[in-house]
Amino acid sequence: MKNILFLFSILLLISCQKSKQEEKNEVQHQPKIEAKVLDSANLSSGKLVRISAFPSKKITPRPVDVWLPENYSSVKKYAVLYMHDGQMLFDATTTWNKQEWMIDEVASKLMEENRVRDFIVVGIHNIPEIRWQDLFPEKAMDYLNKVDKEAVYKEALDNNFSTNLKGDAYLQFLVHELKPYVDKTYSVLTSKENTFVAGSSMGGLMSMYAVAEYPTIFGGAACISTHWVGAAPKEDNKLPAAIFDYLAANLPDAQTHKMYFDYGNKTLDAYYPKYAPKVDAIFMNGGYSAKNYKNLFFEGTDHSEKSWQARIDIPITFLLKK
Repeated sequence: MKNILFLFSILLLISCQKSKQEEKNEVQHQPKIEAKVLDSANLSSGKLVRISAFPSKKITPRPVDVWLPENYSSVKKYAVLYMHDGQMLFDATTTWNKQEWMIDEVASKLMEENRVRDFIVVGIHNIPEIRWQDLFPEKAMDYLNKVDKEAVYKEALDNNFSTNLKGDAYLQFLVHELKPYVDKTYSVLTSKENTFVAGSSMGGLMSMYAVAEYPTIFGGAACISTHWVGAAPKEDNKLPAAIFDYLAANLPDAQTHKMYFDYGNKTLDAYYPKYAPKVDAIFMNGGYSAKNYKNLFFEGTDHSEKSWQARIDIPITFLLKK
């Protein structure tokens, strides 16, 4: 009996040593992440830290920016707002259309006025050529019947458009690669109550999808000018119904989440108002109320950063209010 116990102890020790060695090897093989303060960024306040190509086993590496507010301090704890299309958030001098969200200005003002808790912003850049594939809520495709799904893929292929959807991989990158880095590197609160996600258009769809897929990670989302049409607007579009069926089946718990949506009625936003009643019905039937759900209409606003910067303070305050 003693010999058996001794042998078991030896095996347990070897197992523990192997586990520790495996952990050590994993740490050693993690790619080095180089982050630099972007001194050239045209900011009104705070500072921008850039990882020029965040390493990932899930998606194509791309830049990630971390905005830290003025007087950021490691002795405090900050909430985190993850945002898609990160290159459009802070500096209009570097964007394709010379527009920006003005996140540094808006965030600083809200914190200075004590309207929201202290927070940092993590901006994930898009890669234009594969933006749609990265940001489409991938599992919504499962809510199309076989004929409609084949038709959607055929149309895409006929237009030389890739059907290699990466929405699930994109979220795995965010949750399992990027968030652990942010949690370890910065003085942040890691709970879902202090972790939010936001974006516009396809980024609005992905923000909704992020909370639906990872309700224990994200406490809420701001979905600006959400692109409910799913792809290019067209007659007899099957994608909106599939997206709504997915959302209804995977609605985040109304008791522990906040969800914000909005839309205008000019340019691409002109396609969105007709979907508002369906969105409202899904959330009201799921137990949401004005306390934790918004779906706001902004008359005369279009599908642009200029429109979004004018109202981004509303969803940020809604999500991060003290």
